[in-house]
Amino acid sequence: MKKNILVCGGTGCVASQSRTVHDALESELKKRGLENQIKLKYSGCHGFCQQCPLVLIEPQGYFYCRVTGEHAPKLVDSLEEGNILEDLLYKDPQTGEKIKTRDNVPFYQKQERLVLKNCGIINPENIDDYLNAGGYRTLQRVFDMSPEEVIEEVKNSGLRGRGGGGFPTGLKWQYGRQAQGDKKYIICNADEGDPGAFMDRSILEGDPHRVLEGMLIAGYAIGAVEGFVYARAEYPLAVKRLAIAIRQARERGYLGANITGSQFNFDIHINQGAGAFVCGEETALIESIQGNRGMPRPRPPFPATAGLWDRPTVVNNVETLANLPVIYQMGADNYAAIGTEQSKGTKIFALTGKIQNTGLVEVPMGITLREIIFDIGGGMGTGKKFKAAQIGGPSGGCLSEEHLDLPIDYDSLIEIGAMMGSGGLVVMDEDTCMVELARFFLSFTRMEACGKCTPCREGNTRLLEILKRITGGQGEPEDLVLMEKLGRNIINASLCGLGQSAPNPVLSTLRYFRSEYEMHVNKKICPAGVCKNLLSYKIIEDKCKACGLCLKHCPAGAITGTKGEPHAIDPQMCAKCGECLEKCPFGAIMLQ
Repeated sequence: MKKNILVCGGTGCVASQSRTVHDALESELKKRGLENQIKLKYSGCHGFCQQCPLVLIEPQGYFYCRVTGEHAPKLVDSLEEGNILEDLLYKDPQTGEKIKTRDNVPFYQKQERLVLKNCGIINPENIDDYLNAGGYRTLQRVFDMSPEEVIEEVKNSGLRGRGGGGFPTGLKWQYGRQAQGDKKYIICNADEGDPGAFMDRSILEGDPHRVLEGMLIAGYAIGAVEGFVYARAEYPLAVKRLAIAIRQARERGYLGANITGSQFNFDIHINQGAGAFVCGEETALIESIQGNRGMPRPRPPFPATAGLWDRPTVVNNVETLANLPVIYQMGADNYAAIGTEQSKGTKIFALTGKIQNTGLVEVPMGITLREIIFDIGGGMGTGKKFKAAQIGGPSGGCLSEEHLDLPIDYDSLIEIGAMMGSGGLVVMDEDTCMVELARFFLSFTRMEACGKCTPCREGNTRLLEILKRITGGQGEPEDLVLMEKLGRNIINASLCGLGQSAPNPVLSTLRYFRSEYEMHVNKKICPAGVCKNLLSYKIIEDKCKACGLCLKHCPAGAITGTKGEPHAIDPQMCAKCGECLEKCPFGAIMLQ
């Protein structure tokens, strides 16, 4: 049986030199004359970014982690001899067991990879790999149905938009279908701008034809003839593979006129965004495609009735569209059986932060935060206690330890003041200052806002000023009440989703970590030791060995002392840089 070597070609693995691994394997196979017996190819992202570069061996399913170019000769030896290269297998940190196949690695065991099924298995730059995996087969089934039946199938599946708001996809399509217009459009929103988020990028890099197939289904359903993928220019690998996929689809008759012998005509174009976070909002995105500055429009009218060039336009994000072939392959009822009553199917999260296993995970809706963080993520990677998880990106909310057993779905998150967002999930330990975290995220959204509406432009500026005062040691008790009132007003009065969700990190941290704000305001202390102006350093005389290291490295000259005598820090001169704490080998310096 022919053997395949799949080298992960996702951005994370490429950054960890997977191209070097591929080239070394290619050279080794050619040197031994094995290039026809053993097929070498790039795949998409496997998701387990903590262990990259990753290599999968088929058909055995052997899963190798942290592979380097130097491993190439031994890896080819093992293939020739029919052995397993045990040194590269994943080692379970709990049991010490070396695990042979990917699906048996704990990171994957609670996942349900439906959308990500092909990622890591097929070559994203080869349409034949997609076709052999069942790609584009759902199109014929869709073309045998009426557009109304196609929309009904999506409504029955319960699919909700994966880009943030969770609006029912079938209902959006129905509005687009019923709207009057001489031309209609489908837009794929690939403007993924959340810090730490890489869900859409990984789908486009690993399985671009799945997204194209989803756009074709959506286009047929609403009667569109043209589609646009609005992708971030910062995603060069995703854009490159998407362009290859579009060219291949045209050559094989899956794009253009009379697709697969039907009466349906549809083509797709790529439009690269310039990196404006606000263009993730659908009306700002539409303005950008039209060549205007990316600023949201007042609604109504909604894009489904008056969108791109004032024609009916349906905007779905990458993950939403990638779910469509899944729904038509397994059937709406089977898809709807996954998840919860109001949140069907799976959700992809970018799991990052102070966690053992960072990466991309696809889990059924309704899974708990505890299962994602401790079962899939392997728990805290710092050896410290879990403190919080930021879900939904910079406009999401911060969840505390009391939410670890909360089912993750759209409605449960909204009830506690958070949101699903596009799927960013940042885990934090006890060294994180929640006040500083709220300041950081609000600073990001304020900088990325377009400035069109006063509540967002002025309200978030004032909110940020208050947070800066608090982290700078000048906060007052009334600031906490003022922030809550101001945050609610911004949410209620802002024009678009960016402004309406920007205060979420502030309000959620005030709600669940209020004591930390009170420590900053009332006692001028940062319990996490992060806010520079609230820190003070003291030398413990009993522990000080008078070695002089702290004195030597203090940039402010705030430390005094002679050889053989305990040193001291002048708090008035101290620059609070923490250099002394870092350099002291005896633990004689403490934060207070």
